[in-house]
Amino acid sequence: MNRYPVWKYAIILIALVVGALYALPNVFGEAPAVQVSAAKPNLKLDAATLSRVEDTLKAVGITADAVALEGASIKARFASTDVQLKAKDAIQKALNPNANDPSYVVALNLLSRSPAWLTALHASPMYLGLDLRGGVHFMLQVDMQAALTKRAESLTGDIRTTLREKNVRHSGVSRNGQNIEVRFRDAATAEAARRIILEQFSELATNESAEGAEVKMLATIQPVAARKIQEQALKQNITTLHNRINELGVAEPVIQQQGLDRIVVQLPGIQDVARAKDLIGRTATLELRLVDDSVAARDAETGAGAVPFGSERFLERDGRAVIVKKQVILAGDSLTDAQPGFDSQTQQPKVDLTVDAKGGRIMRDVSRENLKKRMAIVLFEKGRGEVLTAPVIQGELGNRFQISGSMSVVEANDLALLLRAGSLAAPMDIIEERSIGPSLGAENIAKGFNSVTWGFVAVAIFMCAYYMLFGVISSVSLAFNLLLLVAVLSMLQATLTLPGMAAMALVLGMAIDANVLINERVREELRNGASPQAAIHAGYDRAWATIIDSNVTTLIAGLALLAFGSGPVRGFAVVHCLGILTSMFSGVFFSRGVVNLWYGRQKKLKGVSIGTVWRPDSDNQVSTN
Repeated sequence: MNRYPVWKYAIILIALVVGALYALPNVFGEAPAVQVSAAKPNLKLDAATLSRVEDTLKAVGITADAVALEGASIKARFASTDVQLKAKDAIQKALNPNANDPSYVVALNLLSRSPAWLTALHASPMYLGLDLRGGVHFMLQVDMQAALTKRAESLTGDIRTTLREKNVRHSGVSRNGQNIEVRFRDAATAEAARRIILEQFSELATNESAEGAEVKMLATIQPVAARKIQEQALKQNITTLHNRINELGVAEPVIQQQGLDRIVVQLPGIQDVARAKDLIGRTATLELRLVDDSVAARDAETGAGAVPFGSERFLERDGRAVIVKKQVILAGDSLTDAQPGFDSQTQQPKVDLTVDAKGGRIMRDVSRENLKKRMAIVLFEKGRGEVLTAPVIQGELGNRFQISGSMSVVEANDLALLLRAGSLAAPMDIIEERSIGPSLGAENIAKGFNSVTWGFVAVAIFMCAYYMLFGVISSVSLAFNLLLLVAVLSMLQATLTLPGMAAMALVLGMAIDANVLINERVREELRNGASPQAAIHAGYDRAWATIIDSNVTTLIAGLALLAFGSGPVRGFAVVHCLGILTSMFSGVFFSRGVVNLWYGRQKKLKGVSIGTVWRPDSDNQVSTN
């Protein structure tokens, strides 16, 4: 009756082993580290850079636990934070002799101390949130009106171009705030233009009015389209922030929308607020210019002559000098998309660029007049310009064209990323900032750990005293539930925050509730005169429906918090929902497996150790042991 088949015990054993493996990295903790990454797009880290870092540490007498090139960055691990800070200063001075023009980003970080065999199994510790690890917090206000104004400016140029292509005469197209004014000499022309505008630009709504002998058409962005533009601007800004913050090497940064026009940025492990503000506030501008192919320019590229008047000297991605004209053909604000791909003819990596109608008209005119000449794509950041590529114009270009050349797949992806995220879709202002020190984070970790530990101990003592052996089994199930919860959070690489630790303590109380229901059901069956084996079987079966109902209703509330909450509320909801799922497995499936293993093979079971069973129909009580 109370026996599990072998496959059920196999499931329990597998869950126990997997849970222990993936929860184990959290025991080893994290090691202070210094991370070095490239600050310029044309700079790549290699073995030579790794040797420079190692030689720098040896020169100042600092011993690192490990120094390795991992992906696109170099990471050096140290035994303490004091050594970490000294190493950072030494590496910073060695790699960036000119502090005003740094070539490398040298940042503090925390890396897992897990052994190599655990890392090979992709077992990593949970990420710690800002309140547990320390770091900086920013609240950014996005200027949504600027995004609408920018879109209205783009639509103004597009309408002007469209009306000219359709041979519709007008007296002028201008932008007034976020509205577009188009003037016509007669009503018939205005009606024809209205049909074209509504057909070509579905996001606009028009309204005509007479002004003397002319007809004025006022085109406005519809509310639905305005909300879409604002949402896209917000998403673009979040993407741009992600791309910029990746340079710092921050583990699990939090960049999320809050409300309709705000972005929350949390950088765990970062203590330099000024550096973080500088990174977030970075601006990048993309410009397309013609390459100066004169004889004087060729001499200037090799350093044999001066840069001609009206031209500037920049470095290409491979370090070669390029002389480009100062006249800007097209700016980055006309760029709408950039995607990597492969050329259909040569099968070489390329980047497909898309510009708006105004930019397309400019590209057609310029390319038609400058066939077989080079066009440089220059990225300006912090006042410094860098040539990303300078391809030859092979034909007439439109609003869609491609960049190809001697690029690898990785370089094409990086270039597309830079072009897409080079600038913000809408300006942002920092309206809130605060810094949390590592000492406060360590204090929060200690308090959270103590709350979970002492909560578990208190629950275990009560259960063992009140339900005896069944209480011990319930406590073991509770420990198994905690192990599974930590393992799942680690496998999902979820971020543990202080509200998450509070949810973990709450889950302990909720998880033991299932075992209380089961134990009381077993007691009830014994009180009604059932045999011990029958009482165990009926207790688990009849308590299951109640456990399902209570956990599902609680899970619904947790999912609501997860869907609509943000920040600390979301951190609480993640642990809360996962804890409910693991508690149902451990509280019923695991605990019954232990009970079946202990009592199920006893054919003539005379009693169970579940505490005192009170019988209301008599003055006597039965103690089962």
